[in-house]
Amino acid sequence: MNRQTLLRVLTLALAFVMIASACGQAEPAESAEPAGTAEPAEPAEPAAPAATVAPAATEAPAEQFVFGMLLVGAHNDQGWSQAHYDAGLYIEQNIPNSKMLYLENVYSGSPSYPGQTASQLAEQLVSQGAKLIVFNSDDMKDEALNFAKANPDIYVVGPSMDWTWKDGENYQASPNQIDIMGRMEYGKMMAGCSAALTTKSGQIGYLGPLINDETRRLASSAYLGAKYCWTNILGNNAADLTFKVTWIGFWFNIPGVTSDPTQVADDFFNSGFDVVISGIDTTEALVEAKKMHDAGKDTYALAYDYKDNCNVAPDICLGVPYFNWGPAYLSTFQTAIDGTWQEGFQWNGPDWADINNPDTSAIGFTKGNGLSTEASSNLDQFISELAGGLDLWTGPINLQDGTAYLADGEAATDQQIWYLPQLLEGMEGQSVSQ
Repeated sequence: MNRQTLLRVLTLALAFVMIASACGQAEPAESAEPAGTAEPAEPAEPAAPAATVAPAATEAPAEQFVFGMLLVGAHNDQGWSQAHYDAGLYIEQNIPNSKMLYLENVYSGSPSYPGQTASQLAEQLVSQGAKLIVFNSDDMKDEALNFAKANPDIYVVGPSMDWTWKDGENYQASPNQIDIMGRMEYGKMMAGCSAALTTKSGQIGYLGPLINDETRRLASSAYLGAKYCWTNILGNNAADLTFKVTWIGFWFNIPGVTSDPTQVADDFFNSGFDVVISGIDTTEALVEAKKMHDAGKDTYALAYDYKDNCNVAPDICLGVPYFNWGPAYLSTFQTAIDGTWQEGFQWNGPDWADINNPDTSAIGFTKGNGLSTEASSNLDQFISELAGGLDLWTGPINLQDGTAYLADGEAATDQQIWYLPQLLEGMEGQSVSQ
């Protein structure tokens, strides 16, 4: 066999061996151990995802702050009680996790709670979680103090009260109580001024609630505002201005207990008075003024307490001096939450930079459509004078019986204003209850 033939034979033999070897590997190898019986491997440390930041630690949610309000009237009375209720909503909006509870129509002898006192009703709110109680009326004054002393771990707020005024006549140490009032004297001066700038008869009626220190000083402030604008802005003689106060006996009508405010307003309008200033919590003065106006009389009224009251009768409403409790309540309630609460008394005035600022001003004045353009301009002038330091509680001022109260040029102290013993000389109406 020659060399070439031998090489071809060897090449064919090598190819046969390789093919046979490949065919033999088709049979799977026998597993050394059944699947799943081996110990799992220790997991590898995962790499941090690219461009991620560890989340910040979340704070535990704040404990809910529950506060209660005892309202002397209905929460939607378009007056004193609704102003407080709206302040409660303001708190819920501005203090996280806060909640308002309230009971309405809370007053002595209320048919809504026969045999129950305001302090007992406050205990009811505490049983529902309230840590702070607002006793929103002077009618609850004694009950608020009694409750505060009996419940030292519950905070108490007393609008219009003076228990915690150390310079006042009725101071009582009450560490868990703060009394708050707005300087509505300014708002009433604006109301009186608006009435004087509008009346054609020179006769202004004041529809008053019950008689006490608060109501005397507010009615008298309205008179001072009316007298100033009647004489200093309009140039009229003070003797030609009539200002009469008629009291109904409470903050709103209680059939069979108070005089009917509807009848009192009608009596004013039917006897020549063309403007009535309301000092009660409800809107009878506006309603009756509109009825008279619709019947052909040139009558107007001013509301009280609640900023939107002119909506009841916008075209005959001259305006409304109103309370804005939200800012004072917010700062006061916050001290209960952060542990800085201190017994005290607040008598908060308007923010003269903007008396209608909802976040800063305790007292505001909403103008009504019934106020003429000229009267509105003159009212603005008067408000600017007040903002600039005009003090109408400066003598000479006599009390209604002629007794000298403030000497010529003497400015009244806060105590002389707060505890005014009579109406002022020049005003008609009762100064004390009979």
